[in-house]
Amino acid sequence: MKNKIKKIAVALLAFTVGCVSLTGCNVRQDTIRFGAAGVGGGYYAFATAYTQLANAEDAKMKFNIKSTAGSMANLRLLSEGYVDVAIAQADLATAAYYGTDEKGESYQGYRVLAGLYTEACQIVVRKDSGIKSLDDLQGKTVSIGEAESGTERNALQILQVSGLASPITETVNLTYIEAAEKLKSGEIDAMFYTGGVQTNVIAELADSCEIALIPVDAKTVDKLKLAYSSYETCEIPANTYNGQTEQVATVGVKALLLASEKMSDETAEKLTRQLFAHATEIEYATSLKEIADVNAAVDGVQIPFHPGAKAYYASQGITVDAKEN
Repeated sequence: MKNKIKKIAVALLAFTVGCVSLTGCNVRQDTIRFGAAGVGGGYYAFATAYTQLANAEDAKMKFNIKSTAGSMANLRLLSEGYVDVAIAQADLATAAYYGTDEKGESYQGYRVLAGLYTEACQIVVRKDSGIKSLDDLQGKTVSIGEAESGTERNALQILQVSGLASPITETVNLTYIEAAEKLKSGEIDAMFYTGGVQTNVIAELADSCEIALIPVDAKTVDKLKLAYSSYETCEIPANTYNGQTEQVATVGVKALLLASEKMSDETAEKLTRQLFAHATEIEYATSLKEIADVNAAVDGVQIPFHPGAKAYYASQGITVDAKEN
């Protein structure tokens, strides 16, 4: 009799564990692991503001923000089940999903909740460095962000099409905070940062030493857009940073809010709804723009949306393009 009861208990435990891990069981998920990026970056700022506002609305929604290396790391962590929600660049997410990544990275297991904002590729130097253009980076030491970050990938692509790939320039992998410190002290000559315009790390650096932003010239922009379809032309407005008196031309890529495909439809729908319910507050808290436009959230996205996100958009009268999903 005892053995029979034990077998029943084991079977019930196995069923319970299975339901928690399977979307079909539709178990509500209350603790959500959020893959951000490095502390001081735009992803981390967004994750902090978003999760605090969502938790304030519903105390049962608990989050655990994970500091990661960035976009490619987030895609890997989502695919392997180590995080439940993450932010990643659209170009990397799309290439990894369809197996077309130039470095052979291939990940799935994730779906889109929303397109967020355009991330600008920002190239920062000290104002007294004498560096005025991409060509001036020849022979210089340049931080390209952390390994597995979107910044790293964008920096390498920009340097490649500009004819400045290693060893013509010396590239180093540093966190944004490390890069800012070393740029300030003169240990490196430039740093790349892909993120929302007016980032805290660059703003704080500009307040402590004079900086300049290097434009991505039109010829390089055209080459990038021809080789990589996710790039778009964008500008960093004048006075975004202290001492930056002129608009700076560059390229950008869209950021995506992603969720595990195993997440329940209920949770995914709620996260999407909370995003737009608090979009204006998130913009104020982070200086990020474009989040509040629910119509733009589905534009140009080339990988599938989560069914829960689709349900939210349907409630707003927005249909996700079937050709893209």
